[in-house]
Amino acid sequence: MNRASGNKKLGKSLYTCTACGGQFSKWAGQCPDCQAWNTFEESLIKPAASRNPRFAGYAGAAEQNQVQSLADVTAEETSGEPTGIGELDRVLGGGLVRGSVVLIGGDPGIGKSTLLIQALAKLSGHTRTLYISGEESPGQISLRAQRLGLECDNLRLLAETGVERILAMAAQEHPTVMVIDSIQTIYTEQLQSAPGSVAQVRESAAQLVRFAKQTGTAVFLVGHVTKEGALAGPRVLEHMVDTVLYFEGEAGSQFRLIRTIKNRFGAVNELGVFAMTDKGVREVSNPSAIFLSKHEEEVPGSSILITREGSRPLLVEVQALVDESPLANPRRVTLGLEQNRLSMLLAVLHRHCGIAMFDQDVYVNVVGGVRITETAADLSVLLAVLSSFRNRPLPRDLAVFGEVGLAGEIRPVPNGQERLREVSKHGFKRVIVPRKNAPKGGIPGLDLIIVDRLPDILDQI
Repeated sequence: MNRASGNKKLGKSLYTCTACGGQFSKWAGQCPDCQAWNTFEESLIKPAASRNPRFAGYAGAAEQNQVQSLADVTAEETSGEPTGIGELDRVLGGGLVRGSVVLIGGDPGIGKSTLLIQALAKLSGHTRTLYISGEESPGQISLRAQRLGLECDNLRLLAETGVERILAMAAQEHPTVMVIDSIQTIYTEQLQSAPGSVAQVRESAAQLVRFAKQTGTAVFLVGHVTKEGALAGPRVLEHMVDTVLYFEGEAGSQFRLIRTIKNRFGAVNELGVFAMTDKGVREVSNPSAIFLSKHEEEVPGSSILITREGSRPLLVEVQALVDESPLANPRRVTLGLEQNRLSMLLAVLHRHCGIAMFDQDVYVNVVGGVRITETAADLSVLLAVLSSFRNRPLPRDLAVFGEVGLAGEIRPVPNGQERLREVSKHGFKRVIVPRKNAPKGGIPGLDLIIVDRLPDILDQI
């Protein structure tokens, strides 16, 4: 039986225009209502009774549930099972929770499949695992495992793209952890559209999520990304899963970062640091060391920032280059920072310190490919810019953090004492801190330079 005839028995397709919301029974290149082109998305109309009862999620249990007071509900703590890879456990919130669905995305070749097969190889020693490959053949996966030197005797493997067959095989295998690589290659026979389309990704992911919640299987979904860096497919895919991880890395760099975008079982914006080697992905135990350049001598335009990613304080180097501009509108270029915030900081510097850079090109870069989103980087950026502009290096044992307000005040940032304890571990002697972040008893071995306003820093440095 072909897919078209099978689709008639499983349900009826409905095509919805994403521009105007019009619904039609047949696909068309142009919407008859709003005249928009290529805006139809396929969805499936079927009665609730037609769903497979084994993977119907909580539909049957919903009839027995009753409305109750929140105070009467017993809170159940979700403890995660360690995967054997510490940095992966960190971004997952302590480990892998049973019944959770994790979506991990990243550029092609960045190491998503390598990391997951390493995690499954470690887990397969004491739990049942299943690796579903929709892109690579079993022979290719076996060659990769041999190259990485993994023990995969107990790791179960299936090369399949049909979600119905995947769920049937998973029901037989009863895995505790299952990997789908990748969700864009999976399709359901209930829809006629091609694998990777919006409807196919949404419906296939919905069936996998229902299976995970019903059976308690932890599921990893590997997702492709678009050229803009966002996860391909419908945005609802990120709402359906419990955790969303992004695999990041600079081209040509051996270091890889995993950032938590969404997590129902742990902290958001948590960061895991890895290094890509010939034996696979290896976790980095001291990430602050890789983000600091070891200059043999003091150089202008460099400052050390104490930032915070999730629950971890990190030391990163902020570099700036200020040069005379031949253009009418000087360049403001940032890598790892927000460009509009740099323009605002330069305006504050001019207004409250009398230092104008309206005829200078300003370039700011965060070493190591880290993206800084918190305002604690303001002070470090301004000091790096001033150092390059005056061609005077900052002391090598100096670290900085603090937010700069539009009135020229230095505002405190969260978790100041944790940042100070982190910087004391790396041999720094002096730290510029906002007054409200300075601990009363001080930090042994650290000389705290307490500031209230931006002009005070020029007098101190």
